Amino acid sequence: MKSDLVRVLDGNIFVLSEHNGDIEATVANPCGFFDFDTRFLCRWQLRLNGERLTPLSVAERDHVTLRFFLVPGAPTHYVDATSSVIRERAITGGAFEERLTVLNHDREPVEFTVRLDVASDFAPILSVSEERTPPGRLYRRVEDGGLRLGYRRDRFQRETLITSSEPAQIDEHGLTYTVRLAPKQSWTTTLRVQGLALRPDGQDVREHLDRPPRRSAAERRHDLAAWLDRAPTLSCDWSALTTTYRRSLVDLAALRYSPLTLPEDVMPAAGLPWSATITGRDSILTSFEALPVAPELALATLRMLGIDQGAVLDDFRDEEPGKILHEFRYGEMVAFEERPESPYYGSADATPLYVVLLDEYERWTGDTDLVRQFEDEARAALDWIDEYGDILGDGYVRYRRRNERTGVRNQGWKDTPEAICHADGRLPGPPLATCELQGYAYDAKRRGARLAREFWGDPAYAGRLDREAAALRERFDRDFWLADRGYYALALDGDGRQVDGLASNMGHLLWSGIVPESRAARVVEQLMDPRLFSGWGVRTFAEGQDRYNPLGYHLGAVWPFDNALIAWGLRRYGFAEEAGRIAEAVVDAAAYFDGQLPEAFAGYPRELTHYPVRYPTANSPQALATGAPFLLLRALLGLEPAGEHLLMSPRVPARFGRVELLDVPGRWGRIDVISSGLGQPDR
Repeated sequence: MKSDLVRVLDGNIFVLSEHNGDIEATVANPCGFFDFDTRFLCRWQLRLNGERLTPLSVAERDHVTLRFFLVPGAPTHYVDATSSVIRERAITGGAFEERLTVLNHDREPVEFTVRLDVASDFAPILSVSEERTPPGRLYRRVEDGGLRLGYRRDRFQRETLITSSEPAQIDEHGLTYTVRLAPKQSWTTTLRVQGLALRPDGQDVREHLDRPPRRSAAERRHDLAAWLDRAPTLSCDWSALTTTYRRSLVDLAALRYSPLTLPEDVMPAAGLPWSATITGRDSILTSFEALPVAPELALATLRMLGIDQGAVLDDFRDEEPGKILHEFRYGEMVAFEERPESPYYGSADATPLYVVLLDEYERWTGDTDLVRQFEDEARAALDWIDEYGDILGDGYVRYRRRNERTGVRNQGWKDTPEAICHADGRLPGPPLATCELQGYAYDAKRRGARLAREFWGDPAYAGRLDREAAALRERFDRDFWLADRGYYALALDGDGRQVDGLASNMGHLLWSGIVPESRAARVVEQLMDPRLFSGWGVRTFAEGQDRYNPLGYHLGAVWPFDNALIAWGLRRYGFAEEAGRIAEAVVDAAAYFDGQLPEAFAGYPRELTHYPVRYPTANSPQALATGAPFLLLRALLGLEPAGEHLLMSPRVPARFGRVELLDVPGRWGRIDVISSGLGQPDR
């Protein structure tokens, strides 16, 4: 995706366009109007008297509305424009709406021809960056004062309905207006674009669901103000942190998504444009990150993922009993089983992470009812770790896709095909046991033991889980530690051999607590070594290895969420100074992105580029990156729930100065956390 596209969004409905508001989709530029995992507009081009429009400025603040201020033709510094155009754009009531205003600045009356060219390819979002010939039939109809674009393939049907508040000459390729304006006058029309997912009887499937109507732009703006008002207030002497914090709150609000099956709940969609849907791993980890500011997101995530938990063995969907889903899609490729994402269960980490979030949510909120309500789901997830996750019976969680044709090969968070590799570039054979999966399993068993002991009334089960966790910790340290390298192996391959790639995955082990205290300092030393630490954060893969690439998605790029988990793990083991270095680096990078952290940025050494380089196809906003500043704040302030109290142990680098996080919500009510910013380490 082009990094300079502008956007409006409401959860999983969004518009990506150029800076003049036009949409002209290509494989290299997959912009458009998207809903229901489908592109309902691939062309939306405006001309005034036959000329394309040039942007003077674009006002994009909160994802609710977007304004383009435009002039026809090429801009010039020497001739004042005698006409201009304003495009005001919003997602409102589940539709794309654009208010178009033409202004005559001349002293004479002027006649304008306003032309809007439109088209749709109804491409599934999963294929918009690929060459693809639609297997169904496209059609266009002018009817009832509007333009209807459609696509049909057997019983699968999607339509785009375009209407205008002012009369237009409509043809199958767009709308034309003839506008006569007196001097200093203006003309306005409002265009509405609806994406329809039609049943065989011609009605939109969502009309028959028991769910409230989608919010208008005014309602969303009011909701955003209420969301920001409920969130803790942050003040900091370093403005980069406050800017990033507020930007993250706004982005997370925009990514909130109500699943069709739970219309009253809102959980985070993973990100634009590729992952604006229900996810397992991303929603769980984002909800974990956001507990200090919006614990209600965890409630919705736990409910939704618990309802859709795996129940049977299904090779096509990589489904197994107790497994938490990876992704849920609605588009054409899913409907015809070209892809398995409806739902798809191809992630090995979401299942233990579900238990981790359930426990952390209770510790933060005191919501014992939910813990008891989802006891069966949590037990099923814990059972999956031993029954289906332990593929070889050696006590380690491994993954091997059941769907060999279209399933995900690597089923951890680094899910690209070459992400798990040896230092010399060799790819290991499945089933793989990545190191962080063992940490997640360990943490899930420890937390499951607490839930069983305190809420489920099953001390025997709690004791068993504690013993299993202790045995896993001992076994893991024996089998994964590379004594000659001084770090943990990235994975064990299918034959039990260590995969010696040096990667950021090791930092997640500190978060989970599986690392013995005696090893922690060595692990931290590796994470903060220049091979991994770029100056902007910890790279996904260490410099100097065969497959290292600063622009490698999982082989050298820096991921903000990855760094936030690592920073929290560092605090857990008492390495506050190092946690502060990571937090400072990531916040410093955010300042170069106007406070909006992208999914990933390049792993170039800081001394080489002097500024962070955006990863070319990164999702933005992306939920995991959006949540990262909240977890970094938690690490800096040392926030830890303890019964009805919130413990705090601020250790903030001097650059941040004084940090105040006021009205932190939880089972304690609301509490203020204040750091003087002395930057003193806690060890």
